[in-house]
Amino acid sequence: MTPPRPRRGVCLVLAAPSGAGKTTLSRRLLAEEQGLALSVSVTTRAPRAGEREGEHYFFRDQAAFDAMVAQGALLEWAQVFGRSYGTPRAPVAAALAAGRDLLFDIDWQGHRQLRAGLAGDVVGVFILPPSVEALAERLSGRGDDPAEIARRMREARTEMSHCREFDHVVVNDDLARATSELRAILAAARLATARQLWLDGALGA
Repeated sequence: MTPPRPRRGVCLVLAAPSGAGKTTLSRRLLAEEQGLALSVSVTTRAPRAGEREGEHYFFRDQAAFDAMVAQGALLEWAQVFGRSYGTPRAPVAAALAAGRDLLFDIDWQGHRQLRAGLAGDVVGVFILPPSVEALAERLSGRGDDPAEIARRMREARTEMSHCREFDHVVVNDDLARATSELRAILAAARLATARQLWLDGALGA
């Protein structure tokens, strides 16, 4: 058998406006790709039924979270509806060094912060709906009131205006095809020359 060739891991970021299907795509990708795990965030919100420390989130109070920010222990962080969320630096660094790949479900702001902290390790993918009209139809199908749909559409347009900051764009007009495209992006990222830790030894550099 061919001996394993060590490589550095990948931070695969998926971002999308609400209603574009990012959660469904993330679940399919995690189910189909061995060696890919969801990055576990830190949050100040209380655990929900069935959520476990270190598996779903790292649960901390606001004082502990603020201390992590002050110490530079978070790669990215934000406040959402009065609760703080962030990506802890140490587990990500350990995963990358061990050649493990992580999937990040964050927005364009989180992607920007993550890339600033781990420039060579982040591969960003923005998920787009087939059209703005299709996105509005999906949001309407959830049964929200018109004012809520209008608010979400305004937020979606803001999100989509940042899609050019990402390495790749995938249009989710067919779930199977979009999943296949994400797997292709991940495969290419894993094969990037800069991630091949075995090259110097193999080539006698």
